Amino acid sequence: MTDIKETIEKEIEEARTVCDVSGSNSAECAAAWDAVEELQAEASHQRQAKPKNSLEQYCDENPEAAECRVYDD
Repeated sequence: MTDIKETIEKEIEEARTVCDVSGSNSAECAAAWDAVEELQAEASHQRQAKPKNSLEQYCDENPEAAECRVYDD
Protein backbone atom coordinates (compact mmCIF):
# COMPACT_ATOMS: atom_id res chain seq x y z
CA MET A 1 0.00 0.00 0.00
CA THR A 2 2.89 2.36 0.62
CA ASP A 3 4.05 1.88 -2.97
CA ILE A 4 0.79 3.22 -4.35
CA LYS A 5 0.89 6.17 -1.94
CA GLU A 6 4.38 7.05 -3.15
CA THR A 7 3.25 6.71 -6.76
CA ILE A 8 0.28 9.00 -6.10
CA GLU A 9 2.55 11.63 -4.54
CA LYS A 10 4.91 11.48 -7.53
CA GLU A 11 2.00 11.77 -9.96
CA ILE A 12 0.64 14.78 -8.04
CA GLU A 13 4.01 16.52 -8.28
CA GLU A 14 4.20 15.69 -11.97
CA ALA A 15 0.66 16.95 -12.56
CA ARG A 16 1.48 20.24 -10.85
CA THR A 17 4.61 20.60 -12.98
CA VAL A 18 2.72 19.82 -16.19
CA CYS A 19 0.00 22.32 -15.29
CA ASP A 20 2.57 25.02 -14.48
CA VAL A 21 4.30 24.49 -17.82
CA SER A 22 1.34 23.95 -20.15
CA GLY A 23 -1.37 25.89 -18.30
CA SER A 24 -4.16 24.79 -16.04
CA ASN A 25 -6.69 24.59 -18.90
CA SER A 26 -4.55 22.44 -21.18
CA ALA A 27 -5.29 18.87 -22.21
CA GLU A 28 -1.94 17.76 -20.78
CA CYS A 29 -2.88 19.15 -17.36
CA ALA A 30 -6.25 17.41 -17.44
CA ALA A 31 -4.64 14.11 -18.45
CA ALA A 32 -2.10 14.37 -15.64
CA TRP A 33 -4.83 14.90 -13.04
CA ASP A 34 -6.86 12.05 -14.56
CA ALA A 35 -3.89 9.77 -13.92
CA VAL A 36 -3.82 10.93 -10.29
CA GLU A 37 -7.55 10.26 -9.90
CA GLU A 38 -7.19 6.75 -11.33
CA LEU A 39 -4.41 5.94 -8.87
CA GLN A 40 -6.44 7.30 -5.98
CA ALA A 41 -9.42 5.16 -7.04
CA GLU A 42 -7.20 2.06 -7.16
CA ALA A 43 -5.87 2.82 -3.68
CA SER A 44 -9.45 3.13 -2.44
CA HIS A 45 -10.38 -0.22 -3.96
CA GLN A 46 -7.38 -1.86 -2.33
CA ARG A 47 -8.39 -0.50 1.08
CA GLN A 48 -11.90 -1.90 0.65
CA ALA A 49 -10.68 -5.43 -0.16
CA LYS A 50 -11.79 -7.80 2.57
CA PRO A 51 -8.86 -9.52 4.27
CA LYS A 52 -8.88 -13.32 4.24
CA ASN A 53 -9.83 -15.15 7.40
CA SER A 54 -7.68 -17.92 8.85
CA LEU A 55 -9.57 -20.72 7.05
CA GLU A 56 -9.20 -18.99 3.69
CA GLN A 57 -5.47 -18.53 4.30
CA TYR A 58 -5.13 -22.18 5.31
CA CYS A 59 -6.99 -23.36 2.20
CA ASP A 60 -4.79 -21.20 -0.02
CA GLU A 61 -1.76 -22.97 1.44
CA ASN A 62 -3.38 -26.45 1.63
CA PRO A 63 -6.02 -26.78 -1.13
CA GLU A 64 -6.06 -30.60 -0.81
CA ALA A 65 -7.12 -30.54 2.87
CA ALA A 66 -10.51 -32.01 3.75
CA GLU A 67 -11.65 -28.69 5.23
CA CYS A 68 -11.06 -26.99 1.90
CA ARG A 69 -12.93 -29.33 -0.40
CA VAL A 70 -15.77 -27.83 -2.39
CA TYR A 71 -18.57 -30.13 -3.52
CA ASP A 72 -20.86 -29.41 -6.46
CA ASP A 73 -24.57 -29.89 -5.84
